[in-house]
Amino acid sequence: MRLERHENATSFLERTSDFLLAREAQHNLILGLASRLRTEPRLYGEDPYFAVALDGERVVGAAMRTPPHNLILSEMDDDAALEPVAEDAQAVFASLPGVVGPKEPVARFARIWEERTGASAQIGIQQRVYRASQAILPEGVSGSTRPYDEGDRAVVLAWMDAFVTEALPQAPPEDAVHWLERNLSSADSGIELWVDGDVPVSFSGYGGLTPNGIRIGPVYTPPELRRRGYASALVAELTKRLLDGGRKFCFLFTDLANPTSNSIYRAIGYRAVSEVLRYEFG
Repeated sequence: MRLERHENATSFLERTSDFLLAREAQHNLILGLASRLRTEPRLYGEDPYFAVALDGERVVGAAMRTPPHNLILSEMDDDAALEPVAEDAQAVFASLPGVVGPKEPVARFARIWEERTGASAQIGIQQRVYRASQAILPEGVSGSTRPYDEGDRAVVLAWMDAFVTEALPQAPPEDAVHWLERNLSSADSGIELWVDGDVPVSFSGYGGLTPNGIRIGPVYTPPELRRRGYASALVAELTKRLLDGGRKFCFLFTDLANPTSNSIYRAIGYRAVSEVLRYEFG
């Protein structure tokens, strides 16, 4: 077992594409980020990190990081890959804020990181990856979709802050303004709103382009406007548009602690694929 470090996203994807694409939904976060980093290598202001675990010449796992964010792990086809990944990450970074990825390898990596560094690892969030190849549009929801425009800036920033407060146990290292600007700076990402009587009532981002798919999220509706079908209708319409535009799949992440979101996405055509864990290191 050995580790191979890559200097850029192009080299990393050339080495790992077959491995990652065999489970495209599970790897949509890595694929989406690496795809964008091919043309914007300093998207987050620092050089990204890419590593590939090899058994001979066979890829058995991968890891990447866009500092200051968490380390991201792929599925691991051999548990023995986790030790060299942890060793290399420790050599490159003085510390890590956390790790995210498929449930089993991330849990094992967290234990290894604790043993190697003395840090404490706590589960930050448990998620489920969903995939849709068709969209079921709900009926009877008042309103319609439209793209974001600059007049929506204040409300989307406020909603993004509210989403982070509600859905994420720890605030990300990127604020709402930077998230918005990054999201709007690429032709492969954007924001869609559901409006009722010309009043915005829900929003969804999309991006993270993979060879066959694209990720939807975050999705947010203010508490006082919930239970009216706005988010379901918005995500269904956005999913249909992206699929009709040539994507074979749409992906999204849900919080396992939120049974409502898990049920509404199943109702509009999404199917569960795998579970994702995020550990925070302290």
